[in-house]
Amino acid sequence: MNSSYQDISQRTKLDALMLRPAGLVKFSIYLSLIVGIYYASLGYLLHLWNREDFSYCYFVPFIVIYLILEKRNQLTEQRSIPSLHGLIAVALGAGLFWIGELGGDYLAFFVSLWLTVIGLCWLHLGWQKLKHICFPLVLSIALFPPPEFIYNQISVKLKLMSSKLGVQLMQLYGTTAFREGNTIDLGATQLQVVDACNGIRYLFPLAVLGILLAYLTRMAWWKKAILVFSTVPLTIVTNSLRIALTGILSDLWGPRAAEGFFHGFAGWFIFMSALGFLLLEIWILKNILADRLPAPDGSGPTVKAVSNGVARERSGGAATARHYNRLIPGWRALWRPPHFVAAVVLLGANVVLAQSLEFRQSIPLKNSFDNFPLRIGEWHGDRKNLTFDILDELDLNDYILVNYKNSSGQLVNFYTAYYESQQKGESIHSPATCLPSGGWIFEEAGTVRIAPPDHHGSGFSVKRALMEKGGVKQLAYYWFPQRGRILTNLYQLKIYAFWDAINRRRTDGALVRLITPVYLNEGLTDAERRLQIFARLVVPQLNGFLPD
Repeated sequence: MNSSYQDISQRTKLDALMLRPAGLVKFSIYLSLIVGIYYASLGYLLHLWNREDFSYCYFVPFIVIYLILEKRNQLTEQRSIPSLHGLIAVALGAGLFWIGELGGDYLAFFVSLWLTVIGLCWLHLGWQKLKHICFPLVLSIALFPPPEFIYNQISVKLKLMSSKLGVQLMQLYGTTAFREGNTIDLGATQLQVVDACNGIRYLFPLAVLGILLAYLTRMAWWKKAILVFSTVPLTIVTNSLRIALTGILSDLWGPRAAEGFFHGFAGWFIFMSALGFLLLEIWILKNILADRLPAPDGSGPTVKAVSNGVARERSGGAATARHYNRLIPGWRALWRPPHFVAAVVLLGANVVLAQSLEFRQSIPLKNSFDNFPLRIGEWHGDRKNLTFDILDELDLNDYILVNYKNSSGQLVNFYTAYYESQQKGESIHSPATCLPSGGWIFEEAGTVRIAPPDHHGSGFSVKRALMEKGGVKQLAYYWFPQRGRILTNLYQLKIYAFWDAINRRRTDGALVRLITPVYLNEGLTDAERRLQIFARLVVPQLNGFLPD
């Protein structure tokens, strides 16, 4: 058995050596095609990595490479059997690419890139080999930061939980502290739990670290699950400790004591403390809650490989011979297996189509927003301008921002952004994403119907949000006029953008947002009535500017 296994192993390694030049050429071809297809997406991905929240992503490639190299013995012992299933995964990746291209969604691009790489590995290595590196390939999903709307929703909840627990810890210490939203009142000073202190910067790297430690630690699966899921409460607790410590120092020595070097050092110290807690948790799970596991046997995978190899030799001699005949040394091996040619054709077609075809026409406004009326009924407007950095981030074609006041001096902020053609990196930003990143907390969310101006018909639904920041409350309505439709969420935006790009060759659209303060001398019902009245007046005006 050993001689048979050694013979197979030697021939497998010899084939690998003979195929190395052709393999390098194949890798170069694939790399060129992937860069050609996903060039813009890769640039945006690196842009995300430069954010402090996602800087941990720079370490993920090295972790994945290390985990793959750790399996090099199993990979060399297992013979590669090209699989057509890999081509199916590549085709699915190509389909997701066009969903992202036509729908203007980077998440679809990232999943498409991941599926394409998985498919190419599957195509050339085969499923038996792919199973050995399944974990590092799955972990590579951590290369892609979460979508902005998911990130912001988690961020808001973490800020609320962390600030609440932080205030309780301050009160337990004896510091007088009160919380209103994310603002912590210490009497003489106030602390704002901003995005830099929301704890989400710890959550994702700690989650990746927890998954990695669970994989590398030999213990029962349920203990691994406990270790991974414990990173969420650990993130909240450690960040609450940071907030409490910041508040205590601010109360003792003033706000400057909690800024500068301390702020950065505290973040680093808290993260290292969280890592220490994870290691302590592993020790407890392995020693105090010990369970019986079979003793490790380094020969296990080898014996399996030997038995598989002998089985192939005995049961499939002719098939094995044909397989090795296909492994032709030299440059003729460049075209083997035939799946490689199919994958190159599929990826090459994607490159050509992405560079040569334009599915979207640019649809201008009926009339420039410069001509939008500043007097609507009893409302008089004062036009405002967005800053250049915000305009650069939004990448819109036209917009209008006006503060309208009625005869009683009550305010409604009116904002509409218009995009002639929505595509990747140039699409509508939902207020549910933008406003929380500015520190606003959505206390209430839902939909409400706007009656038509003439009170005939069913009207239309809009998104509604009650926001709070620093004790100030505002009520917001927003909706998305899209090529004759009124939409209310980003999922609808992506689906209809994809469909209309194919069916109508246009993806133009707008965001309309109304915000009014909830004044101290009135209730929420009064603010609601004010927005309803203004929305019924402004919609007919907008219809004269937005394309049908």
